[in-house]
Amino acid sequence: MPDYAIQTPPVVGLPIAGSDALFPVRRVYCIGRNYAAHAIEMGHDPDREPPFFFQKNPNNLDPSGTFPYPPHSSDVHHEVEVAVMLKSGGTDIAIGDAESHIFGYALSLDMTRRDLQGAQKKMGRPWEIGKAFERSAPVGPIHPVTETGLLNAGAISLTVNGEIRQEGDMNQMIWKVPEMISYLSEYFELAAGDVILSGTPAGVGPVEKGDTMEISAEGLGSFTVAVV
Repeated sequence: MPDYAIQTPPVVGLPIAGSDALFPVRRVYCIGRNYAAHAIEMGHDPDREPPFFFQKNPNNLDPSGTFPYPPHSSDVHHEVEVAVMLKSGGTDIAIGDAESHIFGYALSLDMTRRDLQGAQKKMGRPWEIGKAFERSAPVGPIHPVTETGLLNAGAISLTVNGEIRQEGDMNQMIWKVPEMISYLSEYFELAAGDVILSGTPAGVGPVEKGDTMEISAEGLGSFTVAVV
């Protein structure tokens, strides 16, 4: 065993529905503006341009069901997503082979300090301060693909305090999951433990302390997150 100079950081492990085993997280890739209606509401052309990705950190993924309102922001937005967990990877993965690398799926949120993200955009700077803060990606239990089948379509939604905010269908994604996996593998070596957040439908908006968010998607049930 290597002799590390400091205590080694813990592996981030996410719960798997119906199992005592945990899914170890390696990297987290997030695709931007992957639903046409969301691209329009954010002021962008929804035409099929090459996809772009940003990253969150493994320990941003949080299965606790609570979301602590972060500091230095007064405009924190919800973005409901489906997380795709990989069991294997590689480089230059063909689109036709991409789905064979999927371990399972989970409901997730890409919580965003929109005011800080907007300031970074104006200056042409990276988004991490708005996207990759602590516990910025609440995530539900992982449902193995062996039980769900491949999810290429199905309703996805989010409510805040019982009021519907976001509704869409996974078949509305501009870049489908196999295409995302294939594209990423051209630029990164994907591997077991990688997670891809597959984009959000229209209707993103702010939350406040005391709010309750409920996210749901066909085949994945529902997951409730309290803003504290």
